[in-house]
Amino acid sequence: MEDLRQSVLVQWRVNGELHELDVLAGVSLLDVLRDTLGLTGTHMGCMTGHCGACTVAIDGRIAKSCIALAATLPRAEITTIEGLVGPDGKLSPVQQAFWDEAGFQCGYCAPGMLFATIELLAENPDPTDAEIDRGLAGSLCRCTGYQSIRRAVREAARRLREPA
Repeated sequence: MEDLRQSVLVQWRVNGELHELDVLAGVSLLDVLRDTLGLTGTHMGCMTGHCGACTVAIDGRIAKSCIALAATLPRAEITTIEGLVGPDGKLSPVQQAFWDEAGFQCGYCAPGMLFATIELLAENPDPTDAEIDRGLAGSLCRCTGYQSIRRAVREAARRLREPA
C-alpha cells in the first residue's frame, strides 16, 4: 500500500507562473491550489467531482480539482478561474458575457460554468440550448434556474464569433 505521507516533487505552471512544490501523495489538486498557492477562486463543493465548483483546466482540458490527486501531475499547465482574466485585468469575453447577462448570482458555480462554457464554445461555436445544457451538465447552480446562464453562453458565443 502506498504511503500517503510520502511527498512528490511537482512542477506546474499555474496561471502562467512556474511553481515547484513538494506535495503529499494523497492531497488533492484543490487543496494545493487553495491552501498552498492561495488561489481560492477554485471552490470546494461536493468533493466528489459532481458539482463543478472546483473546475480548472489541466493542460488545456477541464478537470475537477477535488478528485485530481496533485501528486499524479508531475508536470502540468494549470489554469484556475483567476487565470481567465487578461494580462490587462480585463475580463475574458466569456466572463464579460456572464457578467453582462447576470449569469451568476452567488458565484460559487463560476469556475465550472466558465470553464465548461470555454470548452463547449471551442468545440461548438454556435450551440443550441440543448447542446448548452449538455455542455454544462457537470456544473451545478443552485441560484439562477439556468435561464441567465444559457443567455450568457449564447452571448459569449456571439462575442467569440464576431471579428475583433
